[in-house]
Amino acid sequence: MPLPSMPAVLPGVGDTDYARYMRTDELLSLQKDPSEWVHPDELLFQITHQSTELWLKLTRSLLARALTHLGVGQPGAAELQLRRASEAMRLITEHLHILRSLPPAHFALIRPALGTGSGFESPGWRLLRSATTELDIAFSHLLASHRLSPADLYQRPPADPLYRLAEALVEFDERIAQWRTEHYSVATRVIGQGVLGTRRTPIDSLPTLLAHRRFPTLWEARGVLIGAAASDRCPRRAQP
Repeated sequence: MPLPSMPAVLPGVGDTDYARYMRTDELLSLQKDPSEWVHPDELLFQITHQSTELWLKLTRSLLARALTHLGVGQPGAAELQLRRASEAMRLITEHLHILRSLPPAHFALIRPALGTGSGFESPGWRLLRSATTELDIAFSHLLASHRLSPADLYQRPPADPLYRLAEALVEFDERIAQWRTEHYSVATRVIGQGVLGTRRTPIDSLPTLLAHRRFPTLWEARGVLIGAAASDRCPRRAQP
C-alpha cells in the first residue's frame, strides 16, 4: 500500500515537502517543452548537459572546501573533499555514455537549435579550471612551508598525509582527463572526425587538450624520480 501523503510544512511551491525542498516544479520546467523540440532526442541532449552543470557545481563546491582545509593546515580533510570531487567527475564521465546512443541523423536535426553554443562555454568548467589553479598554488605553498619539493614528497611513505593529498590531486587530474577523453570519443561517434563544432572549432582539436595537466608539478615529479633512478643504474665511464 502506498504511504499516506503528509501535509507540506515547508515554504515554497509544490504539493509535498519533497517537491518544495527539491524545487522539482522549477527543476523540471528547465527543459524544452515537447512543442519546442526539433526532435524528441533534444530532451536527452539537454538533460545530459544540464545534469553535467549540476555535478560541476557540486565539484566546484567540494574543491572550495578542500582549499579552505588547506588554508588551515588540514590535509586529511582536504583529501576527503578531493576524493568526493573525483567521484563526482567519474559520474559526470559515465553519464556521457548515453549520448553514444544518439543517432547522427538526429543530432543533425538538433544541432541548429544549439546556435553557437559549445561545451567550451560551460560555466561549470570555467569555475572548475579556476578552482584547480587555486588548489595548485595552495598546495605548492603548503609544500614550501614544509621545505619539500614534489620529488621530495614522493620519497615519503604512501600513508603520509601530504603524500595522500598529492595523490588525491593527481586522481582528480586523471578524472578530468578521462572526462575529456570520453567527450572527444562521444563527439566523434555522433558528429564524426574532420568536421567543425558549433563554434567553428575543429572536433579534431580536442585531443590536444587531453595531455594538459591541472597539477603539472606532481606529474613532473614522477619523471624526476624515474630519471634519477635510471641515472643511478647507468654504469659510469672510467676517467682517462
